[in-house]
Amino acid sequence: MIEFESIAAIALAFFIVTVSPGPANIAVATVAMSSGRPGGLLFGLGLSVGLAFWGVVAATGMGAVLQGASHLLIALKIAGGLYLLWLALQSARSAIKPSGSASAKSYRGRWFTRGLILNLSNPKAVVAWMAALSMGLGSGDNATAVVTALLVCVALGFVNYAGYALVFSISGVMSGYSRARRWIDGVVAGLFALAGFGLLRAAFSR
Repeated sequence: MIEFESIAAIALAFFIVTVSPGPANIAVATVAMSSGRPGGLLFGLGLSVGLAFWGVVAATGMGAVLQGASHLLIALKIAGGLYLLWLALQSARSAIKPSGSASAKSYRGRWFTRGLILNLSNPKAVVAWMAALSMGLGSGDNATAVVTALLVCVALGFVNYAGYALVFSISGVMSGYSRARRWIDGVVAGLFALAGFGLLRAAFSR
């Protein structure tokens, strides 16, 4: 059986990486502010499923294989970079729209898929998983230990995304977003663009 201290070490390492500001957290916060709690939670659920996928890849040892498969890794980075640039374009289009334009709520049914794609197209997630799991797992740990660590981290990921969705869908926060929507969406567009170009640069610098 895996020891509690090992689980705690893995959970802490994973939590630090997951809760830190990044494209996924910025995206779920923006969706929650613009679309409301249901949209934010659906987007967060999609992010969680994508994150869990990379967790399974890392836990089964395929993460190391992926790191060695340069062509596949490059393709994933290009796909992730292009998707982030697409998100940047969507945010930029929202930023230039005048107040009173169509709300993002009309896209609520697509939020799960968009969240799923965002984390599936982020190969850096598998590196974060491998780093977190290595904090508490050793070569002698059995499948039960790996599954336990995986489930704990998946739960932490969902709690993190759900927390962002709940906090940023509070009426006061949504009202503030509504007043400063164009400025906020402009900043978010810039952050997505920086992240997208960063992934593309990493893909072509190998």
